[in-house]
Amino acid sequence: MKSRLNIRISGLGGQGAVTAAHVLAMAANKDGLYSISNPFFGAEKRMAPAESYARIGPEKIYDRGELVFPDVIMVFHAQVITMQKSYTAPFYSGLKDGGIILINTTADLLTKADHERLDAKNVTVYNVDATSMALEIGGTELSTNMAMIGACAGVTRVVTLEGLAAAIQDRFGKKYVASGGTASLDQAITKKYAKKEMLLKKNIDCINESHKRAVEWAKDKNLAVAV
Repeated sequence: MKSRLNIRISGLGGQGAVTAAHVLAMAANKDGLYSISNPFFGAEKRMAPAESYARIGPEKIYDRGELVFPDVIMVFHAQVITMQKSYTAPFYSGLKDGGIILINTTADLLTKADHERLDAKNVTVYNVDATSMALEIGGTELSTNMAMIGACAGVTRVVTLEGLAAAIQDRFGKKYVASGGTASLDQAITKKYAKKEMLLKKNIDCINESHKRAVEWAKDKNLAVAV
């Protein structure tokens, strides 16, 4: 990695935007890079605007707080665009020339004016069917953030799949300890652990599939790797 990559994630409360930034930052650490992630939100409630940032680079990073000039913007929900549920207006405000936008949608949510402004800045837009992937592979809409993480990694190559898998395990995969009590209690703990491991695998599978599709999309677009 030659230079730092700044990622701004815009979503709504409950979508896991903060978790996504944290996982990307952890994956970068696993890959031997430096990183900082931090959230930025107002009222902590579902469907309220939520924003988070991941800064990743080959050298130590000291700045925190709001990320005003991102290289990459990830949009987790259509309402960030259609209802301006965002802390920046328009949502792509501050995006650097040659930047990348990843939107969780199958429809074109941008206006003609949006396209003109983004084209003038040589910005590439990737519409990711993240929610469908989450439901199909992860079995729950809650895995949407995993699909978006995979798409970001596939397009930018900022982190590896190995780094992401290790980060997911560190973030969610705590090992269980037998209770030392009754056999029925030990069995219940084991069953709970097995279910958790299955969910972890589904999330990693969701990341891998989204990453694969993103790599193919970037190749079709002749998109240069961001890092």
